[in-house]
Amino acid sequence: MDPIFQRVSIRQFEDRPVEKEKAETLLRAAMAAPSATNQQPWEFVVVTEPETLQALSRCTPYAGPMGRASTGFVLCMRKEVRAPQFAPQDMGAATENLLLEAAELGLGAVWMGVCPEEGWMSAVAQVLNISESIQPFAMVACGYPAEEKDQADRYDPQRIHWERW
Repeated sequence: MDPIFQRVSIRQFEDRPVEKEKAETLLRAAMAAPSATNQQPWEFVVVTEPETLQALSRCTPYAGPMGRASTGFVLCMRKEVRAPQFAPQDMGAATENLLLEAAELGLGAVWMGVCPEEGWMSAVAQVLNISESIQPFAMVACGYPAEEKDQADRYDPQRIHWERW
């Protein structure tokens, strides 16, 4: 459970590449996520070219960390799935798995939402020239952290409603 309590959003990265083996481990973790009817709606674009990372950093008002990362993951959702209404939940689980594994591997990462903002989704799709059969869901900037943060304790008993105990 340690990665859950160690994961923080890292937005500053060292000028050091993420090893391909670690990137593959992150993708393996993302694909281990649960999905409705086991539809696995995900596709991934792994970006390491600085020019492309810079272009992606301009696709949304919050995507700046992509331009500072050595590796970017663009998580995309397939449009043709059995239960499309649940695909965003599946993608959220995949994104969180990737983030937790990044923490486990000593990497820093930050999740930047793209979906459901049509303009942002279109901008990312255009930068990556992705197939029309998939749509961008989120971007994750990843690298070796150049900042240290402690995770805030977000546990709030006021938000828990016990049916019975």
